[in-house]
Amino acid sequence: MSEDAGVRAGFELDAGALEAWMQARMKVPPGPLTISQFSGGQSNPTYGVTVGGLSLVLRRKPPGPLLKGAHDVLREARVMGALGEAGFPVPRILGVCEDPEVIGTAFYLMAHVEGRIVWDPATDIADPGERAATFDAMNATLARLHSLDIDALGLSDYGRRGGFVQRQTALWTRQYREDVDAGRDQHMDRLADWLGERDLPDETSVIHGDFRIDNLILHPGRPEVAAVIDWELSTLGHPLADFAYHLMMYRMPAHLGGLAGRDLQALGIPAEADYVAAYAERTGRSALPDLDVFVAFNMFRFAAIIHGIRGRVIRGNAVSPKARKRADEFPELARLAWEQAVKAGAR
Repeated sequence: MSEDAGVRAGFELDAGALEAWMQARMKVPPGPLTISQFSGGQSNPTYGVTVGGLSLVLRRKPPGPLLKGAHDVLREARVMGALGEAGFPVPRILGVCEDPEVIGTAFYLMAHVEGRIVWDPATDIADPGERAATFDAMNATLARLHSLDIDALGLSDYGRRGGFVQRQTALWTRQYREDVDAGRDQHMDRLADWLGERDLPDETSVIHGDFRIDNLILHPGRPEVAAVIDWELSTLGHPLADFAYHLMMYRMPAHLGGLAGRDLQALGIPAEADYVAAYAERTGRSALPDLDVFVAFNMFRFAAIIHGIRGRVIRGNAVSPKARKRADEFPELARLAWEQAVKAGAR
């Protein structure tokens, strides 16, 4: 993300009200308060706030009407607060405001973490040795998250235990089949039926839900994870579903943002098998026998989301060039998703 010079129209904050709240709740040093807005694809607006030489980050709900349960920034603050107490690398939560009267929506403030955001490791990291170390750090960070004790974190009620893949499969199957405008796809139809019949060994951990390299802040000078950000999709769920979502980078072609087809050895990026083995060892597993099923599940869910975008484009209420490009990718994503199921034994 980059920080814009100002704040975009419609996303302004009442600087006076914010400063008064901060002075009363956080005892920040006196001095002029400045606000700027970060650019990027996150759905919850994010701002840089400086006051008295102190640098903070503010994250809030978007203004305007919202679907029930959507954009729950207080939930983000809760999970990051709990993880931070356990020593997991997240930004430190400094203040939480549930009162929408202060700036128009609920918000929280966290410490600014200095570091780097990497979008494409093949181009944004110059040295192969640094790439290898960065991938190892990503792997270790996700394995550590999945090894934390839910009850010790105080997150036993952060989601439902068990049945995560089954519930999600049912949800996205329904969403896909109900959007008649976007049409049907033979690969999605077969995959929905196949996933619905799978009986997977169940387990539960805290999951991030969107663990990608661009949702990490890397240390400014070392291949280390300084902080994991964007916890909007976090919940209690199956750790292997979370890992398989992360692993999709190996199965997606370059034009869809993945690593498939690239010379991983020359880039210094570990082969998928080695990356999987490292995660398995770190989480105390001898093997991950159902991994292709979990990858197929994640690609099905991703394709179903894009199918929804396709429907909105067809109905004329999603007209941005980015939405149209995504909609055009749906058939390829559906095919890729079915290919993962075939690897897992689907016929």
